[in-house]
Amino acid sequence: MNQTAKVECVSCQRAFVPRLSFQKQATENGFVYYCSQICQMSAAQNAGVECSVCKTNFEPKLASQVIQREGTMTYVCSDPCRETLMAPAQPKAPEEPPARVVAVLNQKGGTAKTTTALSVAAGLAQKGKRVLLIDLDPQGNVGVSLGINSPRSMYHVLFRDVKLEHATVPIRDNLDIVTGDSSLAVAELDLAHLDEHGRAYHMSERLGEIRGYDWVIFDCAPALSILNHNVLVFAGEVLIPVSCDYLALVGVKQVMRTLRRITESTGRRMNLAGVVPTFFDQRKRVCVESLQHMRKSFGARCLPPIRINTRLAEAPSRKQTIFEYAPDSNGAKDYLRVVDWFCKNTGKASDETRAA
Repeated sequence: MNQTAKVECVSCQRAFVPRLSFQKQATENGFVYYCSQICQMSAAQNAGVECSVCKTNFEPKLASQVIQREGTMTYVCSDPCRETLMAPAQPKAPEEPPARVVAVLNQKGGTAKTTTALSVAAGLAQKGKRVLLIDLDPQGNVGVSLGINSPRSMYHVLFRDVKLEHATVPIRDNLDIVTGDSSLAVAELDLAHLDEHGRAYHMSERLGEIRGYDWVIFDCAPALSILNHNVLVFAGEVLIPVSCDYLALVGVKQVMRTLRRITESTGRRMNLAGVVPTFFDQRKRVCVESLQHMRKSFGARCLPPIRINTRLAEAPSRKQTIFEYAPDSNGAKDYLRVVDWFCKNTGKASDETRAA
């Protein structure tokens, strides 16, 4: 301490020049001074102090119960509390990485979009991955398929200041969902009233980086809407289910053009996670030709096809995933192949955004 002027001890009122750090102590009303540790102890005994560890009020009797750390006077009522206070700080655990976020989207309806989102999410969870499935479709088919009706939907997270974790419903081991409902149709109007930045980044600003999960899967409505534009900007990665017919291939081209436009307008590259051929029937020429076209256009990003399977259509009526309802069915086997592909290709999404 560099102070040379004399001050008065708050305990014995003796004038002295403070030269040691413990002799000057900050309080809410300024500084107080103690000429000796005896006076410091006497003042603490008269006033009573709070243990800095267990918060017990006590009168210090020993010098070891008064500790000055980093210019602040602290008190400990016992040896265990002293050991706790003096213990070296534990190193912080490394922060876990954010989840990989994938939007399941096709502008055309009837491509098994919800079935794909639900089956991929359930398959990843079955393999021990922590998965959050978010329904962005106003029809709310994810909740309907699993028999879940939550009072808080994704709309409440986006526009009613509900935290994501407060809208999350655990439904299976490693699998949580956030439901969607008709209120998401209103989200289009809410987004339309925002400025240009808000229309593109509102979801990104509301959700930030999602941690605590390995995967976040979005089931998007069959439309190229403002809401879907938001989720594409947030996710940065899209999985496209494509039924094996000509019109579905046209829908893929529209989605790919949208990804290019988002890349151009935001400067953020949109990645194609993969294309999933659905409703594949090798007996039909159109299915075989569609699959060949997808493999030629997307190469390794064309995932194993999902064969047409009645068990996939029946599972939602039983409020079960395909792996619960018919684990030995072709539908379950095909989606497990897709899940295996995802697990092997984690972090390897394609930068390809050219039209098919």
